[in-house]
Amino acid sequence: MKIDYHMHFEKGSYDSDWAEGFFTAAKQRGLSEIGISEHSHTFPEFKSLYYEDLVLDDSFIGKFQQQWLKSNKFKYTLDDYFRFMAELRKKHTVKTGIEVCNFQDQVRVKEILADYDFDYIIGSVHFIHGWAYDSAEIKAEWDRHSLRDIYEWYTEEIEKLAAAGLYDVLGHPFNIRLFRILPDFDVTSYLTRAVKALKQANMIVDVNTGTFYRYPIAEISPYPAFMKLAAAYDLPIITTSDAHRPEDCGAYNQDAVDYARSFGYTTTIQFDHRQRHVITLD
Repeated sequence: MKIDYHMHFEKGSYDSDWAEGFFTAAKQRGLSEIGISEHSHTFPEFKSLYYEDLVLDDSFIGKFQQQWLKSNKFKYTLDDYFRFMAELRKKHTVKTGIEVCNFQDQVRVKEILADYDFDYIIGSVHFIHGWAYDSAEIKAEWDRHSLRDIYEWYTEEIEKLAAAGLYDVLGHPFNIRLFRILPDFDVTSYLTRAVKALKQANMIVDVNTGTFYRYPIAEISPYPAFMKLAAAYDLPIITTSDAHRPEDCGAYNQDAVDYARSFGYTTTIQFDHRQRHVITLD
């Protein structure tokens, strides 16, 4: 059973014509079920957390991120989202998820999420010390930091997400390789810390093709060194496309399945109201 639970409507709007494209692509790629995982920056309920956490000063990254927060953000409430998803379910099999950024105030995140019946919740590290490290427009910021520091900070953010106890899935683990800025030092200790944190939190690994077709690294996240540890610690997985446009729904799904199988995985997870069902990976 082929499933893709990581995708976003954000490049369009909550209308049936835009959404229908995702289901068309899913059918073409043989997916049996999809789930939408809207970014938390879609929703005004999270707005204050972004303004608390992001660098928004007059620096290079601060000016960019000020504009980023004003562009196509916070345009639908969580109630709007659930109403739209209910309409989609009248015609399609689809799950309602969310991808939440690594906010520092996890107590507030818990309060926001508590009122909504999600099928699954993805937690993802999108910011390191308030910097959107995956934004090509501010890629120069990478040159201002030691790569050892970046690996340490990124790992700390994974540990914080896991410790919060709110999330089912860690989104695109160690996608900090996305611009091909690769370490010349042993990162095993960082990967091991991350995997142990996920194991303790009973979290699932997002085997995500987005870094394969959207970024210079052109590899599936997480990369092999992490996958070996994830398999050794018996962490469950899902395979996803991280689609931001309809035509990318399910993109390279079979590649992700084959990749996971190369590490010994034979099962994946199906979600329903935060309940997990182990199914065959195929």
